[in-house]
Amino acid sequence: MQIGSVTTPFGRRPMTLALVKRQIEASEIKPGKTADKWKVFRDASEARELLGLQDRSLAVLDALLSFYPDNELRQDAQLIVFPSNAQLTLRAHGIAGATLRRHLALLVEAGLIVRKDSANGKRYARKDKAGEIDSAFGFDLSPLLMRVDELAMMAQQVVADRFALRRAKENLTICRRDVRKLISAAIEEGASGNWESIEAIYTGLVGRIPRSPTLSDVNSILDEMELLQQEIINILEMHQKDENVSTNGDHHEQHIQNSNTESCCEFEPSSRNEQGAKAVNDGRPKREPVRNFPLGMVMRACPEISMYGPGGTIDSWRAMMIAAVVARSMLGVSPSAYQEACDVMGPENAATAIACILERAGHINAPGGYLRDLTRKAARGEFSLGPVLMALLRVHGQGERAVG
Repeated sequence: MQIGSVTTPFGRRPMTLALVKRQIEASEIKPGKTADKWKVFRDASEARELLGLQDRSLAVLDALLSFYPDNELRQDAQLIVFPSNAQLTLRAHGIAGATLRRHLALLVEAGLIVRKDSANGKRYARKDKAGEIDSAFGFDLSPLLMRVDELAMMAQQVVADRFALRRAKENLTICRRDVRKLISAAIEEGASGNWESIEAIYTGLVGRIPRSPTLSDVNSILDEMELLQQEIINILEMHQKDENVSTNGDHHEQHIQNSNTESCCEFEPSSRNEQGAKAVNDGRPKREPVRNFPLGMVMRACPEISMYGPGGTIDSWRAMMIAAVVARSMLGVSPSAYQEACDVMGPENAATAIACILERAGHINAPGGYLRDLTRKAARGEFSLGPVLMALLRVHGQGERAVG
């Protein structure tokens, strides 16, 4: 393969250290390395967004590869192609001259090709007496060979992300449909509960779905939609239990609905199905593990806690727990009360409880006693953080994004 020295661009095009680096790297390709040029092209096409390329850029790259005579890029071959702009325009489906130059520059910037300019900027090749190319000036395809493994990995990641996004969208569609129909059924059949508030939360979640959502966008909304769905099911289960109790007590007495099941508005009990049914063994209740909620959701519901994190931000559960310890001290919650909450709820949920108390600090007279009360309810399987988070999300308009 013809290497030559590092060359600078012709004319007014500037030289950069990145170009120097790419030319040096292109000269250090492992001896004997080969790759199918069209396989490399497909990988680059798949990874075009990561590379910052457009469809026209790929059309120009396809045209450049068509001027390389073999299907296999080889380390020991001459990898410089030297078509004129007119030839490139023809093979790139009639692309305009200015557009061609712009996308050639994008390919260089993306590190897929390197310019090897002659003294006058023309593209050509010199041949020796045997008719073999001795030196050539044009576009060096060596970076494609050098980055073949990297491009393959990038393409695989894009495919995996696309699949994950498709699955997440499907799950969100199903969950959204279920929530909508459950709310409608509950309202039409007169089930007890604050369905007006729940429907407002649902509408807010749907309104946050972007026109072109990313995977993180979909997962964030899906987490909250699944939480809302679970809370609706809990309310309906409690409603059904109330009906069963009323029916068993007196078949002729009209059922009186419980009007205090607005589980999305206050720090309220959960159904025992959510925390685990209470079973007695040796006098001690057994609890299933308490569900941890997504950190992003917690931060959107409780943005005040972020100022207590390291550097004034929270980007992990570890930072969240550090912030909770600081906030605990500020709220006057004793270490023993917080430790008990950690033992019963788990450290993540205990930190979340502190964040929720901090968010409503102006309405709570004794945060320490309040946390102990929540801990006792959680130990009996009578408390869930889900309604608390949903209420705070509603207060913050469902759309405010905090750190996390």
